[in-house]
Formats: sequence, structure tokens, C-alpha cells
Amino acid sequence: MKLISWNVNGIRAVHKKGFLSFLEAEQPDVLGLQETKISAEQLLPALVAPLGYTSVFAHAQRKGYSGTALFFKPGVTPLQTGIGMGPHSPGNGLQDCERFDAEGRITWAEFDAFWLYTVYFPNGKKDALRLQYKLDFYEAFWQMIETQRKVSGKPVIFCGDVNTAHQPIDLARPKENEKVSGFLPIERAWLDKITDAGYIDTLRVFHPEVPALYTWWDQLTRARDRNVGWRIDYFFTSPDARPLLKDANTLPMVMGSDHCPISLTLALGS
Repeated sequence: MKLISWNVNGIRAVHKKGFLSFLEAEQPDVLGLQETKISAEQLLPALVAPLGYTSVFAHAQRKGYSGTALFFKPGVTPLQTGIGMGPHSPGNGLQDCERFDAEGRITWAEFDAFWLYTVYFPNGKKDALRLQYKLDFYEAFWQMIETQRKVSGKPVIFCGDVNTAHQPIDLARPKENEKVSGFLPIERAWLDKITDAGYIDTLRVFHPEVPALYTWWDQLTRARDRNVGWRIDYFFTSPDARPLLKDANTLPMVMGSDHCPISLTLALGS
């Protein structure tokens, strides 16, 4: 089962830059998108069911902002799908799901073998309030997936733009960015927390010490041409999903966004 995650920086924009060709070439069983920047009334039929795929979209209340989606290849049928942080996780005790769900940052699906979340985690660069929102989102999401895993007895897989590089190997210039949101110790501490709890950064299972596997580049400075980037897009799995992992990689040759797609292959049928 082949999963792909991609921050498209606007699905209508990437649609004009070869999205359908990418989908036809890669043919993922499930595709998770982030930063779709589209509302329900703006969706085009070509984006709702491209090449026979079915889809679920989460839309931000603010138009042209945030948003996530999942696409399912013909023949791939999840048990259920949905959007948002709270309703599908009984007993999580979260009081502020609406605060996070207003930005359309989570789309999810349940399969026989696991739960899958595609997530566009907040960016904390704007100001201190936005950084705190990001940290609050991190913690609420952690509570949700851990509750879901314990209640359902199934592994959790989440993918998307985490908006933080975890280790110095994950960005080209770690020293220069130690005080920049996206590589702050307080942001990286959340990634430490989940990996200390056993969650698996799947790319590092298959490429443990390989540098320069970046997934985002600053467009203004043409950083992609020089591969001066950050790895801020991830597939994480709970520890009980370890036997399912077959391969993980980045797809830097795929253009159309300031991010490149990432992939995870699981050792099970679709």
C-alpha cells in the first residue's frame, strides 16, 4: 500500500502545474494533501474525483487558507473518513477542538489495519501568539491520536507538514536557524516527546544518516536550485505500526510547490 503526502501550497495552483500527471505517474493508494487553500464552493469536479479517485476535504473558515484532503485510489475504501480533531476520538477530553478545526488542518480515514491522518500543522513564525497556537495544536493532536490508538487498538499513521525540522541533519543551516520558528528548541521538544514515546520517523528507518533529504525550500531565494532546504514534512507511525513499514522516501523531482511530496509504503494490501 503506497501512501504519499504533499503540501501543495494551493491545490488549484498545483493543478495548473501537472498535478494530474503526478497522480497518474505515482498512483498512490492514498494521497494526503496539505495547504489546499480551497473552500467547498470552489472545488472543481476535476479536483474532487481526479482519475477516478475519491476524496475528502477539510476547509478552513477563512477562504484561500490552510486546508487538507485525502484522495483514495479506485478500489481503496476506508471504513470511515472525516475531518477535524475531536468527534472521532471518544473520551479525549479536548475542550478547544473548534479553535483548531476552524482552520481545516486535519483530514482522517480509518482502515482495517490503521488510522491515517493528514495534517497541516500551524506555522509559528508570525508572532508569539501564533507560536503558542502551534504548540497548543501539537499537544492537542498528541492527546487525540494517543486516545484514538488506545480506544481502537489500531496503529496510528500521520503525515503532513509538521512545520518543524527535528534534528540538525534536517535542515541545511541549523546554526543560523536556532532562534527561528521551525527549529526552536520548544518546537523540536514536541518531536522529541513523540519519538521518545516510540513514534517512528519513517524516513529515518530507511535513510538513517542521509543528509540533505529536504522537503521545503524558500522560493524567494531560489533555495531549491541549491538544495538549501528544510525537512519539515513527515510520515510518523505509532510503534505498533513498525511491522508494516516497507519503504519511505522523498520525491524531490516533483515540482509545482515549494514542498516536495514524501512517500511511505506499507507491507499490506490496499
